Amino acid sequence: MNKESKIPAPTIERLAYYSRPLESLLNSETPVISSEKLAHLCGVNPAQVRKDLAYFGEFGVRGVGYNVRDLLWEIKKILATDRDWTLCMVGMGNLGSAIVENENFKKRGYKFVAAFDSDPTKIGRTLPCGLIIEPTNRIGEFVRDLKVEIGVITTRPHEAQRFADLLMDSGVKAILNFASIQIRTPECCEVENVDFAVKLENLAYHIAKIL
Repeated sequence: MNKESKIPAPTIERLAYYSRPLESLLNSETPVISSEKLAHLCGVNPAQVRKDLAYFGEFGVRGVGYNVRDLLWEIKKILATDRDWTLCMVGMGNLGSAIVENENFKKRGYKFVAAFDSDPTKIGRTLPCGLIIEPTNRIGEFVRDLKVEIGVITTRPHEAQRFADLLMDSGVKAILNFASIQIRTPECCEVENVDFAVKLENLAYHIAKIL
């Protein structure tokens, strides 16, 4: 088992959260931040910040803190967000359209290069970002030609697995799935399933405990 496989998944997720205030601090020309301050901004404890970063090396100076620019750069390298990624969207309903047009994704290097839908009334429509909605039967062609690396699915649940298989067969190695079904993928492909209902049920559970 290599070192990378021993890193807990929550640590990787927290690294992304750490990068958000670091970007703001860099823009405000703040040169240094302590683990205590970074922890406060991210809603965790300082020991957790230090433990998470320690998986990847020594980034700070004891008694001084972290250089904001250097730490942000290191986190971006760890998360592979120091480069651009090509994405496609399958399912151009309200959620899919909102994600494709979200400027925040573009700023972070996630570039949607293709959009697909099976609804004839949507196919051929030009989006504000300039993409044209293509039919889902052309997924393989576009994914291969545009070298799409990440696929995003916002289709109806019963369609999600079929489109995931098509994306993977076309060379996509990672899928972000918003359909309310757990997508099955081979070991060679990474998948993140985002089910809003599960998140709401988690909130409802915690709220019910304090009522």
